[in-house]
Amino acid sequence: MNEPQILLVTVCIRGRLPILANDAVHDTLRDTWSAESDWVVGNYVVMPDHLHLFCAPGAQCARSVKLWCARWKSCVSRRAPEVRGRWVPDCWDTQMRSHEHYLRKLAYVQDNPVRKGLAQRPEDWPLRGNLADLAWIL
Repeated sequence: MNEPQILLVTVCIRGRLPILANDAVHDTLRDTWSAESDWVVGNYVVMPDHLHLFCAPGAQCARSVKLWCARWKSCVSRRAPEVRGRWVPDCWDTQMRSHEHYLRKLAYVQDNPVRKGLAQRPEDWPLRGNLADLAWIL
């Protein structure tokens, strides 16, 4: 069956310290994700103490999403010392089951800064973006 594999991944900071919400960490995350080929990052939102991203396999033999997360967290930590040793070791991921499921989770992720009182509208939150189009195959 020709179904897409799109995952929603959540990564947290230990003790929920608010250390991710700055331009330097945001730029480092974007650069690191863009340089990786195993998984391709689509929409994402960086919150002060956690982040959400949608990703899809970018290579035929992509490493597991957990190993990929460990790798990019290590790379980000080398360039952004404020996060070094602060990541929760694991990540949480869920596979999108349908186009509707994907759209619901996408809306939830994009609305996160509004729910937390950090922005009036999702588009007002500067620490968000889209690195690749992860279109659902209908």
